[in-house]
Amino acid sequence: MKNDHSDRRRFLAKAAAIAAVGAGTSAAAGSQENRVASSGSDDKVNEDSITSLTSGSPVDESNVTMRTLEEAEKLAGIRFTRSERKQMLKTIDEQRSILAARVAQGPLPNQLPPAEIFRARVPGTSIDRVTDQGDPWKDLPDAGACPTEDTDLAFAPVWKLGQWLRDRKVTSERLTRLALDRLRQHDPQLHCVITITDEIAMDQARKADREIAAGNWRGPLHGVPWGAKDIIDTRDIGTTWGAEPFKDRVASGNAFVVDRLDQAGAVLVAKLAVGALAYGDVWFGGTCRNPFDPEQGSSGSSAGSACATAAGLVPFTLGTETYGSIVSPCMRCGATGLRPTFGRVARNGVMALCWTLDKIGPICRSVLDTAIVLKAINGADPLDPSSVDEPFSFDPGQSAKGLRLGYDPAWFQGDEHRADRAALKAASAAGVELVEVELPKINSAPLLVPLFAEAAASFEELTRSGQDDDLVWQDDQAWPNTFRQNWFIPATELVQSSRVRRQVMDVMQAFMNDGDPGIDAIMCPPFAANLLLITNATGHPSLVMRSGFTDEGRPTGTTLIGRLFDEGTLCRIGRAVEERLDVAGRRPELTS
Repeated sequence: MKNDHSDRRRFLAKAAAIAAVGAGTSAAAGSQENRVASSGSDDKVNEDSITSLTSGSPVDESNVTMRTLEEAEKLAGIRFTRSERKQMLKTIDEQRSILAARVAQGPLPNQLPPAEIFRARVPGTSIDRVTDQGDPWKDLPDAGACPTEDTDLAFAPVWKLGQWLRDRKVTSERLTRLALDRLRQHDPQLHCVITITDEIAMDQARKADREIAAGNWRGPLHGVPWGAKDIIDTRDIGTTWGAEPFKDRVASGNAFVVDRLDQAGAVLVAKLAVGALAYGDVWFGGTCRNPFDPEQGSSGSSAGSACATAAGLVPFTLGTETYGSIVSPCMRCGATGLRPTFGRVARNGVMALCWTLDKIGPICRSVLDTAIVLKAINGADPLDPSSVDEPFSFDPGQSAKGLRLGYDPAWFQGDEHRADRAALKAASAAGVELVEVELPKINSAPLLVPLFAEAAASFEELTRSGQDDDLVWQDDQAWPNTFRQNWFIPATELVQSSRVRRQVMDVMQAFMNDGDPGIDAIMCPPFAANLLLITNATGHPSLVMRSGFTDEGRPTGTTLIGRLFDEGTLCRIGRAVEERLDVAGRRPELTS
């Protein structure tokens, strides 16, 4: 048995080494000479260094020594004895050959998902199934008279625009021209636009007007202009990911969500700024700005989506979130964002950053608008194996009275949380029952490991080629440095962090669903108790909405976090709070 095991090990190592050599491993290694520090005297071959047992030569020019292993232990957080290191040196190049063989095959497509599929629902638990309600928009509130002034139209919510378009009080062509004009007028101040899609937009608008005139109204998004975060593929239109190495990238097909909005009759007017590779608000064209304070960045990475919506340049947009990229810019810019349950909206055709965390959601100016857009993009697709078919149930005529809203008083202490306290009071005034809760103790730090490791894997080729140096943002916390550093996360730690993540999912499942009668949602400031990280990792949905303004006139936001696949309840509570706070209609004063 011992000999069989030894033979198998040698076979695997030899096969990997041969594959690596055959595919040009030495060339792959040589391309990184400028990325690797030259070997010092301590790393020269000595009595403790052993070359590959299978090929008779090292995998590359850098031999692994006792010192190499000893130093690597510091990064891995483990300690071995000298004799253990000596034994590892006999076989470590076999492992290196296996890794080199994979690299030699060439880069993997960004959107190719791993074999392991993440699901937000904890096995052994169930989700209350709802049936499709048919047309939930037949009971929309009355839109009132259609305004004649362009500025009033520019800031009108989607739920009103859809009715005015249906009743032919306004045309899609007028709304589209208005959006295109405002995007051009205000972008020099806000830096929120990457590509304006004039010709396509006008063709879609005229088509929408013809269909509506013929009585073929598709729903409340028919003829409404919208903008896409520029990591969302749009056929034959640049999708740059906000990053210099991809400035000339043109998508060959539409993302799933773009096709869904096309089917709903929405009109694409722009691709909007995204922090390079979905981080921050800095892209190759500058820093996207907060429309309420253009001296301040818009936060990110759905920077342009939140900015353009809040500034009245487009009625609604799509953003994405891995860890705060919808919540944070919406809070900064005063927009309303709905981060859906992980898996509710298929992500194929969207740049992958972290396959087990990425989500797509609407960014709007009212809670009702987010529900309308989510209804349109909801759904699974085989090309996104993490996506699931779950109906989205929401009745705009249903009140929030009687729902139970959890909150921890400690989250709302301090002058900086005046608006959050006002939101809590508004929920109570709407008949929502406030329930004091205490979040279980959760060690959230390990939840960052999958994000770091998957992000580094998503953009491996940038790091290997050195193109990460071309990105504008090069600070310590920016992607280039983070990608490099994440190469030293041990695979063991990635697995262990995934197991911790499962523990946290169990804890949050019990917290959000157990109890008699339990809670329907929780309210908190956006960054309270690490819930932003925790709920992104567990896949729970979140609604962020404007709740007030600072003394300097900047908007502030409050979040609602719901049970898995229960976004309809979040929208019920959010609408009730929004109506009573009466701050959603305040407009930024733009100078350009």
